[in-house]
Amino acid sequence: MFTGIIRERGRVTSVERGEAAIRLCLEAPQTAAQVAIGDSVAVNGVCLTAVAVEDGTLAFDAVPETLRRSSLGRLETGAEVNVEPALRVGEALGGHYVQGHVDGVGTVRSVEPEGDGKRIWFDLPPALLRYAVEKGSVAIQGTSLTVAAVDEAGLAVALIPHTLQETTLGALQAGAKVNVESDVLAKYVEKLLPR
Repeated sequence: MFTGIIRERGRVTSVERGEAAIRLCLEAPQTAAQVAIGDSVAVNGVCLTAVAVEDGTLAFDAVPETLRRSSLGRLETGAEVNVEPALRVGEALGGHYVQGHVDGVGTVRSVEPEGDGKRIWFDLPPALLRYAVEKGSVAIQGTSLTVAAVDEAGLAVALIPHTLQETTLGALQAGAKVNVESDVLAKYVEKLLPR
């Protein structure tokens, strides 16, 4: 379980591509200091299990299911990623309930300045867009965000300077692919409603 409050920006040090999976290694010293092998860490919103921890670096294996549903397979050495260790009992829940189970990939439609921040529109597949509601929650690249607007193709978020500085969202440009996790509460409500 995560909150979508990014704790560190990590840097990819290597991507070892296998037949169908990858070994992702990244430098994230703050997170590595508190994580042990077997612990969960969200990387760009994807819950991964640490398989190695050493000298400020972490390693994770991403299997075909993870690569199909996320943009992790597009990562290259040197890329910055959003990193959040799993929520621990007693820590503040500052964002919203984020599972790290990415539902799919969206595409940045536009990035526009808005005051001191930015408004970013994301185009989403219809299967994800149906969970978007104005003033609801969404996790983009693992970051807990409030939906500012919704249209027939996607949703917009309004980002404050702090979020732009502390996460990788400040570097997004039109056409970029992003990991999207819909609000789990919306998915449960849909499942429980009679059809």
